[in-house]
Amino acid sequence: MDKYTIITGASSGIGYELSKLFAKGGNNLILVARNYEALYKVKEEISKLSDVDIEVLSIDLSNEDSVECILDFVKKKNIFVDNLVNNAGLGDFGEFSKSDYKRQLDMIQVNIMALTKLTKVFIEDMVQRGTGSILNVASTAAFAPGSNMSVYYATKAFVLSFTEALYEENTKKGIRVMALCPGAVNTGFQQKAGIKKSKLAKGNIMAQEEVAIIGYTKFIKTNKAIVIPGFKNKLLIQTMRILPRSLIRKIIKRVNKG
Repeated sequence: MDKYTIITGASSGIGYELSKLFAKGGNNLILVARNYEALYKVKEEISKLSDVDIEVLSIDLSNEDSVECILDFVKKKNIFVDNLVNNAGLGDFGEFSKSDYKRQLDMIQVNIMALTKLTKVFIEDMVQRGTGSILNVASTAAFAPGSNMSVYYATKAFVLSFTEALYEENTKKGIRVMALCPGAVNTGFQQKAGIKKSKLAKGNIMAQEEVAIIGYTKFIKTNKAIVIPGFKNKLLIQTMRILPRSLIRKIIKRVNKG
């Protein structure tokens, strides 16, 4: 049975960069995203750089049956998922009371439900075989409540807590589980989410390539539960751990300007 790495949200941003790195490391790929044309371009690009098998699945993870579609594909192809990278994510900007309700539910579906279902589906086989790895892309947003992005911050808090728990449950079973927690990254995510950042936040934006390299390297070479790319982001999280929550809420509100 062939081994593959599934990467969701693989058509752009961090997912795109991780796809190239996993392929360079000799991993066969199943790339998942909504946009088939963008996925196919990624496949063509990677195929020129690495001699690995690449499958593409145009699937919208906001649909409730999306995980079943992925599982059916894997079963039909007789594929063993050796690595699962839950990278896909949705964001939104603005006060919750004024937000589009469907957008919030789609965010929960993609950021939490699909991630949890994919993890459940594939971790069972990994534990049975005694090998496998799961990389969940969270965010520095997971460490604080976020005004004007309340649901997004809350979903990332779930991803972080969920991943840490899985790490403790499976670290002695030969299964690696890691949460990658980047801060602001120079991708199309912020534009799609309509996010407006203060000058303070804009001064701490990392390149997607840098974040992916740090995340991939730590994922492959270490057994860490949490990886926070960038010195400024690490300092930010350490500072938030000692500041009162009431003050953190006010700081984040100012950073996420309306």
